[in-house]
Amino acid sequence: MNTAFLLMAQYNGHAVIPADKVRADYFPHLTLPSFLRKINDGGIALPLVTIETSQKSAKGVHLQDLADYLDARRAAAKRDFLKMHG
Repeated sequence: MNTAFLLMAQYNGHAVIPADKVRADYFPHLTLPSFLRKINDGGIALPLVTIETSQKSAKGVHLQDLADYLDARRAAAKRDFLKMHG
């Protein structure tokens, strides 16, 4: 199954998803400032897209980057599962 295709359906074909939507959908345990801080510190390996160079500019995550992140997390979970149950 193609994760990017599923995300396109989930986010109505938008190429860049607002950071708050990604946070709410995939990181609901974090506040938006915590989510952004973890990304900036490298704790969450997602590049942020800013629409302008201003610090107050809207921030988002490119759909393909989110798909790659989710696929990588799935692969890691699958490896862990196979170590325990394989």
